Amino acid sequence: MRTTLFKPSPSTSPARSTPHRQTFSDTLMDDNIENAQELISKWDVTHSSSLHCDVTNLFASDDRYEARHYLNSIKDLQIAMRYYISQDPTSDKLVLAQNLMQIAMKTLEKEFYIILKSKRQHLDPESVSRASRSSVSEDESDQEDGESRSVGEDSISEVELVSMAAMEDLKAIAECMIGAGYGKECVKVFKIIRKSIVDESLYHLMNFESRLSLAQITKMDWEVLEVKIKTWLKAVKVAVKTLFYGERVLCDKVFSSSPSMKESCFADITREGALSLFLFPENVAKCKKAPERIFRTLDLYEAIADLWTEIEPIFDLESTSTIRQQAINSLIKLGEAALAMLTEFETAISKFNSKAAVPGGGIHPLTRYVMNYITFLIDYSGVLTDILADCPPTVPSSLPEAYFGSPMSADGTSTSAISTRLAWLILVMLCKLDGNAEIYKDVALSYLFLANNLQYVVNKVQKSNLKLLLGDEWIEKHEAKVRQYASNYERMGWNKVFAALPDANDNQMTTPQVTECFKRFNSSFEDAYNNQATWVVSDSKLRDHIKVSVASKIVPVYREFYGKYRQVVVRKEGVVRFAPDDLGNYLSDLLFGTGVSGSNLSLSSSSSVSSVTSSSGHSRGGRSR
Repeated sequence: MRTTLFKPSPSTSPARSTPHRQTFSDTLMDDNIENAQELISKWDVTHSSSLHCDVTNLFASDDRYEARHYLNSIKDLQIAMRYYISQDPTSDKLVLAQNLMQIAMKTLEKEFYIILKSKRQHLDPESVSRASRSSVSEDESDQEDGESRSVGEDSISEVELVSMAAMEDLKAIAECMIGAGYGKECVKVFKIIRKSIVDESLYHLMNFESRLSLAQITKMDWEVLEVKIKTWLKAVKVAVKTLFYGERVLCDKVFSSSPSMKESCFADITREGALSLFLFPENVAKCKKAPERIFRTLDLYEAIADLWTEIEPIFDLESTSTIRQQAINSLIKLGEAALAMLTEFETAISKFNSKAAVPGGGIHPLTRYVMNYITFLIDYSGVLTDILADCPPTVPSSLPEAYFGSPMSADGTSTSAISTRLAWLILVMLCKLDGNAEIYKDVALSYLFLANNLQYVVNKVQKSNLKLLLGDEWIEKHEAKVRQYASNYERMGWNKVFAALPDANDNQMTTPQVTECFKRFNSSFEDAYNNQATWVVSDSKLRDHIKVSVASKIVPVYREFYGKYRQVVVRKEGVVRFAPDDLGNYLSDLLFGTGVSGSNLSLSSSSSVSSVTSSSGHSRGGRSR
């Protein structure tokens, strides 16, 4: 105080220069440089022959004490450098600090490389994905009591712990290097190593070169290309859910301190592989639009559509917009290809031309092929709804609107589009079958052919999800059509037999009239039976329905006539050839398609009916063919 209060005035003080005295801040900064120099020199790799030399690395210790101390010393060195830049830019200590920083960055670059290489198996996308999810679970458990946290920690595997530790080390190094202005060097090492891992993983997933050109794909045999499509379908799920997701997690974690760098890393590492992966379906869509290829085309479409909710957030960066767009382009091209294949399928049905009649009026190969095709399409009703939503089929106005009625979906439109398209395809096929029915010379057989094929269509609809799309009204209408065809078959195939039956109200028939009636019935029944020996009805219910219907129109009337007039002609040989039960037995053998074409019903033994019945009163005539 005395010195301060009684300090001599400047005018009376002797002239002398004041030397620079080291401040407290100077001392702290010097200590920072000195401590950093000691630690940086200890781990100096600049004298090694290679940057990637195999020496004990800084981050080898499990407790990471030395590594944390090293990183902290670099931060202190940065503080010292900023201090001397502001206080004394020409200071030798600033030069020393700058040299030490360069050495430290070389060391960290080496450490970064070693961790990426040595921990590769723990930094693979699957391990990173699991570690990321475990880390989230652990963070959530931290909010609960200690017991819960203990359980959560025990649930994390050793591999996940190693992965999490490696990511933390990489993150710490990246933050330090970015903070020191050496982010580019860090990013360069990361991109080179990680891109090679992603590209190699994609190659092994695909089992073939994913960068196949359009020319290579279009020249492939379909069998070869189909195998590659199956491989791609398996690979894309792993690529999106594990490979790209894990790489996004790793980039976001390591370069969390620099949004621009983490975006750049992820984009450069995945862009080439992802674009090639999502370009493959587009190239497939540009191949020949054969109808049978629609199912693999829809598989590709469905795979991308199902993964879109994961593709979009993984590649939501501006620099990865081309990847998102490529996936969208593939969806568009695949949708267009599927529509083209449906059109080609319809055209193929319309152009189908066969002059050969199906034996016995059975199921036409076209019916089987078309219905099996459409039934398989139903498995893709979800994606077909999306594809057809903006492209409703053009239905000729001359066709009845009621034909295309179908259940409405929740939004009132989507289900209608696919239902209408499939109902239209079925209608095109049925119209074609109408033309094929004209090939048969026997009108009754043509109706049986139509009944057989339409019943097959109805059965396919009822036993598949087509029932949900086309609806009960569609089924009922076509079942009624089947019954109409069956009725027409009965009318045309058995009309002469029906006409040969006597009038039930005629009670005054003479013996010649009775004799003529029996002969006329015998002849017409024989002709109808022999004509239909090779005819077939594939559906057992329809077959039984037809037989019961025919028998109900013949047997009761004949039984009544037989019982009333049998005795009138009993002495006339060969007049009564059938007992009533014989008719039912013969009818039961029909419509199995097992008869011999052109065979005749031999009824010589039936002539014994008259002699047998004269003594016993009834008989079941024997049958021989």
